[in-house]
Amino acid sequence: MILRQVFHTASCSYTYLLASGRGGEAVLVDPVLDDIDRYVSLLDEFGLRLVRAVDTHLHADRFSGLGAVADRTGCTTAMSERTACEIVALRLADGEAITLDGLSLRVLHTPGHTPDSMCLLLNDLLFTGDTLLIGGTGRTDLPGGDAAAQYESLFGRLLRLPEATRVYPAHDYRGRTFSTIGEERRLNPRLQVRSRAEYVALMDALKLPKPKLMDEALPANLGRFPRPMQPTVGGQR
Repeated sequence: MILRQVFHTASCSYTYLLASGRGGEAVLVDPVLDDIDRYVSLLDEFGLRLVRAVDTHLHADRFSGLGAVADRTGCTTAMSERTACEIVALRLADGEAITLDGLSLRVLHTPGHTPDSMCLLLNDLLFTGDTLLIGGTGRTDLPGGDAAAQYESLFGRLLRLPEATRVYPAHDYRGRTFSTIGEERRLNPRLQVRSRAEYVALMDALKLPKPKLMDEALPANLGRFPRPMQPTVGGQR
């Protein structure tokens, strides 16, 4: 199997390129607009054809690359069926699978960070978006956030997976590349609560600053005004 993790420095976010390596089909998880050329280079390097590009949720801190990568590669864009995004082509139900060349990524709806948050489970690999981070969890104070719903997504779904399940988040601010469900159960400070009410109180007390790009990125990612042009190599438009 091919798994490549691409780091976007400005937003400290990860994009994942996945393929079985058999028939040449690939899926891209959480692409960033700035990095389209990097993804295309990886596809060319491995001789892959992108068939799906997926956002795990509606991003508020960066411009999604879904539309741009579809324009470049002809792939199908996908998000949760609960998303408010107006331009996504395929809406995924809880329990549905994205299949390609022998790989099957199962959709797990995990609302809380956003109403449309979902994770993707591939055997013992879990791509958690912003629901579960390494040593943290996604903030719940942005539009549509719900700390009580996130508690259920975490404790009712994700933390019931086997401890060896690898956790690949959409963000990390300290350069860590993956964790496991077992490590997060034991070491993640936000998961040491004893009740839903305690978790809600913890999240409500965070008082985090507003994402710098939210006012521009959120409407663009919803499809309500045109996304910025994606620069080509060398910075030319």
